[in-house]
Amino acid sequence: MSSSAKLSDSQWRKIHAFLRTHRRAYVGEPGSCRLFVEAVLWISRTGAQWRFLPEKYGSWNSVYKRFARWCDHGVWEAMHQQFINDPDMENLIVDSTIVRAHPCAAGAPKKMVVKTSKRWDAAAVASPPKSM
Repeated sequence: MSSSAKLSDSQWRKIHAFLRTHRRAYVGEPGSCRLFVEAVLWISRTGAQWRFLPEKYGSWNSVYKRFARWCDHGVWEAMHQQFINDPDMENLIVDSTIVRAHPCAAGAPKKMVVKTSKRWDAAAVASPPKSM
């Protein structure tokens, strides 16, 4: 899959068929729904913040709100389960092991200061290893 996160027509047909059967997924017009899914793939592949979503995908805030609704309704999880064993869809399955989050996404303060004690650092360097 390219960095632009374009879906092949074959991939889109599978996703669209799945979405039409999911009771909590709003599909609407297929072209705009495809663009939305491609926007989410772009975010997941680049690791960019939502605000940096290219304009060609639409308003970042609207895309994010729809993404969040689908999260709340279990659409992404159901899609993951649907395609987990489909080799044609393996590039679309994104999980937390390959998506990096900024520390503040987990509630960390914006400025993380790592404080170390010079005394403990020096003691660690001066002492031999405890085991091999």
